[in-house]
Amino acid sequence: MDGVKGRGQTVVIGATNRPNTIDPALRRAGRFDREIDIGVPDKDGRFEILRIHTKNMKLGPDVDLESVASGTHGFVGSDLNSLCTEAAMQCVREKMDLIDIDSDTIDAEVLESMAVTNDHFKFAQGKANPSSLRETTVEIPNVTWEDIGGLEEVKRDLREMILYPIDHPDKFEKFGMKPSKGVLFYGPPGCGKTLMAKAVANECAANFISVKGPELLTMWFGESEANVREIFDKARGASPCVLFFDELDSVGTARSSGGGGGGASDRVLNQLLTEMDGAGVKKDLFFIGATNRPDILDEALIRPGRLDQLIYIPLPDKGARKNIFKASLRKSPVAPNVSFDFTAEQTKNFSGADITELCQRAAKSAIRDSIQAEEDYKRLNAGKEDIDMSEVVDAVPVINRKHFEEAFANARCSVSTDDLYKFDQFRKKMDPAYAKTVDGASSVPKINWPEDTTSQFNNAADDDDLYD
Repeated sequence: MDGVKGRGQTVVIGATNRPNTIDPALRRAGRFDREIDIGVPDKDGRFEILRIHTKNMKLGPDVDLESVASGTHGFVGSDLNSLCTEAAMQCVREKMDLIDIDSDTIDAEVLESMAVTNDHFKFAQGKANPSSLRETTVEIPNVTWEDIGGLEEVKRDLREMILYPIDHPDKFEKFGMKPSKGVLFYGPPGCGKTLMAKAVANECAANFISVKGPELLTMWFGESEANVREIFDKARGASPCVLFFDELDSVGTARSSGGGGGGASDRVLNQLLTEMDGAGVKKDLFFIGATNRPDILDEALIRPGRLDQLIYIPLPDKGARKNIFKASLRKSPVAPNVSFDFTAEQTKNFSGADITELCQRAAKSAIRDSIQAEEDYKRLNAGKEDIDMSEVVDAVPVINRKHFEEAFANARCSVSTDDLYKFDQFRKKMDPAYAKTVDGASSVPKINWPEDTTSQFNNAADDDDLYD
């Protein structure tokens, strides 16, 4: 390469997907002078690639390639090619009963009726993942706000934090504000923190990567930090992306707190803080942490600019408990005289997990009675010929009040009063407005502005030039 410039017009072009493994001597000026990064295409790029791959496909009138491009975050050209192929294959699968495989030709009417529709693309999107993220669980969850009962105030806060920057970026630019990067869900176990995180990702149509805290830690020196870097690199490639850290207290405990492991947890936390500070640059990346031990988290992790929004997920209220009963028993036959209003009233201070367990106990009791009724029937008719059980009247067709009474007899509250007191104290510490409200003071204190400042604002408001 050093002698090429003396022997005519020759250009050397190299291609690689592992640039960091190339010898630095090749990457210096005079050899490979220019380095062009061909990265993951954005929405416009994906739309152009989809138009190229579908130009020879017969598309239905309802196909919206712009919508497909918007929902394929992190897909590269080959992934989009695979997506189009999968959509076409699904179209063919639906017509397989009309196609004679042994024949060399296909009827013209069958071919004329075949067209790739928007439903085929939606099916393909559910099957395909970006090739760079196939070893990571990346999905757009199917949990919506309607699946979560109650917590209206929490939902409103999350809409303001996540959806406003996406839907109204001009407002943020007008007021010179940067959107929040992260949020911490804390509260008693079993109250739907993970479910809330999935609903957030679904609402803003972003990819969702769930990271379990303990799986980042390994026994090898330096590998735990590398795992953190790898997770963030993949999330940047799949942006817009919601990065959800479940059980954050496993890697976010206060440094020098005696966690053991030769300081491995401290190094992981340092790497995590560094990545969070640098991850939001030109990338739509949002972090959600969940923990039921917020008191042991490092202060640097929950400072403004990182997980700056702290949201308490409380025990479900009566309306939420009623919705949890309905969601848990939506596939179960329940007697019409079972009142969910009454069961919600009787389960005060129960978490969502406790209510789910209660429903499972009621269902198990019904299964037990149903099996016992069948065995009793067989025993009474033991001397008769073969019994057709399908013709026997079902003795236990639904889950009735008796089964719920048995379940209530064994019901338990998993969250104690002491735990609720600890969460309340932490909430008062981190949320001054809540502390003032609890103490009886107004949550919005009146501020006595200096006289000259007030007059200055009044003069500006009266100036017609301000609105020209």
